[in-house]
Order: sequence, then C-alpha cells, then structure tokens
Amino acid sequence: MTASSEPRVGTALRPVAPGQRVTVRVPATSANLGPGYDSLGLALALYDTVTVETTDDGALSFDLAGEGADTLPRDGSHLVVRTLDAALARLGYARSGLALTADNVSPHGRGLGSSASATVAAVLAAAALVEPEDRPDRAWALQLCSEIEGHPDNVAPAIFGSLALSWQDGEAFHTAVAEVAPSVVPIVAIPDFELSTELARSLLPSSIPHTAAAANSGRAALLVHALTKEPSLLLPATEDYLHQSYRSGAMEPSARLIGQLRSEGHAAVVSGAGPTVLALADGEEEADEVQGAVERFTGYLAEGLFDAEQGGESVTRWRVLRLAVDREGARVDVHPR
Repeated sequence: MTASSEPRVGTALRPVAPGQRVTVRVPATSANLGPGYDSLGLALALYDTVTVETTDDGALSFDLAGEGADTLPRDGSHLVVRTLDAALARLGYARSGLALTADNVSPHGRGLGSSASATVAAVLAAAALVEPEDRPDRAWALQLCSEIEGHPDNVAPAIFGSLALSWQDGEAFHTAVAEVAPSVVPIVAIPDFELSTELARSLLPSSIPHTAAAANSGRAALLVHALTKEPSLLLPATEDYLHQSYRSGAMEPSARLIGQLRSEGHAAVVSGAGPTVLALADGEEEADEVQGAVERFTGYLAEGLFDAEQGGESVTRWRVLRLAVDREGARVDVHPR
C-alpha cells in the first residue's frame, strides 16, 4: 500500500475529534552508513518539529518555518498533510480542519532523511489523534511509514532512535534497535547542493559481482559490531562495495571529502543517498580531528585551490555540524484540551 491507501475494509470513516493538539519531534537520520545499504540507519540529534491542531471548520492553515519555508507548499499537497490523511484513513478516521505548525531543521535533498522525518511526524500525529482504543503501536507506524517511503532504513531510526537494523519479509517491514557505543560522535558536512534520491538510485548498476557482495556483507556485519561494541574498527567497517563509488560522479565534492577523511584514518561515508558526508568519530579527541580535517578541506575549497580540478566551476560551500546519536526516537506530546 502507499500513502493513498484505502481505509480498512468495512469501516466507516469516523470524524477526528476537534480541539486536539499534538506535537511530534522527529530526529534526522543517516541511512546506509557505508555498507549497510537500505538496511542500516542512525538517528541523529537534529530535530524537525510538527504541531497538529484539529478544528471543526474544515479549513487548513500551515505555518512553516526553517528549511524549505520558501519552496514547500502550504496546502493539501504537502507531504505531512497527505500522509496524515492517509494514516487517518488507514485507521478508519477522517479529519475536518487542521492548523499545522512545522519547524524544519534538517536540510532537504541532502541525505539526512527529511522526507522520512515528515512521514514519521504525520503518521505518529495521526495515531495520537484517533480515539484511545484505536491508537496503534509503533510497529504499525513502521509498517505504514516504510510503505510510503519504500524502505525502512530512514523511518526506523526516526521512529525508534539509535541504530536501526531493518529488513523486509514479504510485504512486512521489521527493525531491531541496537544501542550505539557512547564514544561514537557523528559529524556531518552538508554541502550547498542537493541530490535527489531518485537520481542517486538511477546511477546504481542492476547487478554486482558475487565477490563485491560477499565483501560488503562482511563489512556490514563488522559495522554493527563497531558501532555497538568496538568503535576503533569503524574505518574498515564503513568500507562500501555496493553504491558509493557509482554515485561519486554526481557528488564530486563529497567524494573528494570522503577520500580525504578516510586517507587520514577517519570513518567517513555518504549520508544516505548524499550529498552530505557523515563521519563517525571514536571519542571527542577524534571528533576534534575530524572537524579540523573538514574545516581544512572546505577552507581549501573556499580559497579556490581545487578550482583547476573543477574546471572553473563555482566553489562548494559547506555547513559542518557536530551532533550526537539520538537514542529516544520520535517524541509525541499530546497537549491537554
């Protein structure tokens, strides 16, 4: 099923009670983490917040601030509104009016799970707006969000936090949550250009050699151990054989930064489909080293020292954030009437 799924068969749509107010805070996420293609995702302490108020007048108001405020729609075509309506219908409900407030912090089109964040916020808000006896658990939310997104690698950590190991069994989506070692410090370098997930996926070959698949499965298994038990192994554990090399041409500045960081011994990967670069440091001392390396690299770009390699193209500008692993997942606050 998709976001336009029909409501439960044989269930008349019940009205959502007006006068309710629900706030959902959802962490940004980084999927793949190198070799964990479409299966591993990490929740990051960078949060989008959506507040939904139900009214009885049938109107829709949308106060949108932050990332995308100048470009995203403020009507029924917005992803949050469409997903909220689809989730309510799945539960056998329909709403009247809505007053939405959204504060977007995660950048769009950069590989930090912004669409997954919106989807999770809408589905969890819908689940909180129906009558108590009809409210589903988060396993239901994972299923619907994964159907809408097409895969669970971003929505799972957004819902549950920490490191999510996700898989699909037929039409059912599942995840297991692993606690990340306390010393792991994520650092993201966000470039000033976007890359659509559709384009990034189109660059992948339809098949890869068996040797590459075997090598990748070994690194993915090692990555789970490194993130949870032995972060000193993060550099070899983040070696990827499935997707990053094929996508590098579409994000050359990111590929160069990853190469530079890895050559200095730091576990750097493409975040999701890119073009954001994610580095996983083992402890605050290495985190300082990573930030210094990123700043030196991006400083060189700012000075134009790579301009000859770029053929005179404009210089990439970067935003560097030192984050933490979010260990809580999405938080839902139901405000009293």
